[in-house]
Amino acid sequence: MELADSVFMFVATMLVWIMTPGIALFYGGMVKSKNVLNTAMHSYMPLAVISILWVTIGYSLSFSEGNAFFGGLDWIGLNGVGFEPGPYSDTIPHSLFMLFQMTFAVITVSIIAGGVAERMKFSAFLLFTIIWSLLVYAPLAHWVWGGGWLAQLGTLDFAGGNVVHISSGVTGLVLAIMLGKRKLSGENSPHNLPLTFLGATLIGFGWYGFNVGSALTINEVAMVVFVNTAVAAASGILGWLAIEYVCNKKPTMLGALSGAISGLVAITPACGFVTVPAAIIIGLIGGAVCFWGVSYLKGKLGYDDALDAFGLHGVGGTWGGIATGLFATTSVNPGGANGLLYGGFDLFWKQLIAIVATYIFVAVLTFIIAKVISYLVPLRVNEEDETLGLDISLHGEKAYHESI
Repeated sequence: MELADSVFMFVATMLVWIMTPGIALFYGGMVKSKNVLNTAMHSYMPLAVISILWVTIGYSLSFSEGNAFFGGLDWIGLNGVGFEPGPYSDTIPHSLFMLFQMTFAVITVSIIAGGVAERMKFSAFLLFTIIWSLLVYAPLAHWVWGGGWLAQLGTLDFAGGNVVHISSGVTGLVLAIMLGKRKLSGENSPHNLPLTFLGATLIGFGWYGFNVGSALTINEVAMVVFVNTAVAAASGILGWLAIEYVCNKKPTMLGALSGAISGLVAITPACGFVTVPAAIIIGLIGGAVCFWGVSYLKGKLGYDDALDAFGLHGVGGTWGGIATGLFATTSVNPGGANGLLYGGFDLFWKQLIAIVATYIFVAVLTFIIAKVISYLVPLRVNEEDETLGLDISLHGEKAYHESI
């Protein structure tokens, strides 16, 4: 065991942890003032619910030895998961690796909340997150990181393009379609952009733990990831604002924040496999395609992905997975593979297979889970509660003394 790696991973874990309240603030600032607390609660509650679920059974289903599709039951209740290094790292405690992965499971559910904001019943969302975490997230994490069939196939996902971003984005999209549009959805605008700015800052700060920590050690690859993460966020801002200016003639603060997250989402699966120039390109295109997903695709298809869970994370994660298949090179990470631009045609097709499989698996399971829950608990709040505001109607409190 290496003390330096353990300290590094402890800090990385706490950085990823802070992303979840960051998402709560980011989303909270973008909704009506009468729904800010409910929206923040949807993103914050996974810290409680998913954390308990993870240490009891979720970690075992994701990472213990099983078959190509599901993990086993060896580590239920963290049985055998202690201070000694585990099978996924020789230099940090097994329990520390487990906690690091727990923060990923938590934040994935927090992202989903963006697709259902201002209209999904709180109890239905909690019930959905519990079932979804076990039946969708755990198998998907096992496929990619736990030795499952996508890992055996040879696909690459350094820090969660498929597992976190595509899965949460597609889930948010399916739920948004099932719930239908918000009341007067066309009149929605952010009620507190400084709050959204603060949330985005925390998300961006924590993302360094998210990506760099996925190296599980301090080495040359980890430093490449650090640089790639920084430049992709920067180029994502530029990519978004450039297209926004061409289309709307005005660069916006919300656009800059969305562009940064777009670039970060796009680089996440590729960050440990690509060069710095490639990371700049990935972030730049990520900002542009996510602007397209938010500003054009959503309106064209008519779904109400309230806070753009799919537009940012689904679209950005999809591009990131494709970009990994294009730009990955073993000159950066000998443990990876060469992408299409380096003669690795096989990796490109493997990345496409992983993306399509993730879309189908997540969409079908999400629909089934939500449909079953709808027979037990209404998925959507009633019209009276939605008009009054979910903060008062569901939680009995207000974010502000005066309406904003």
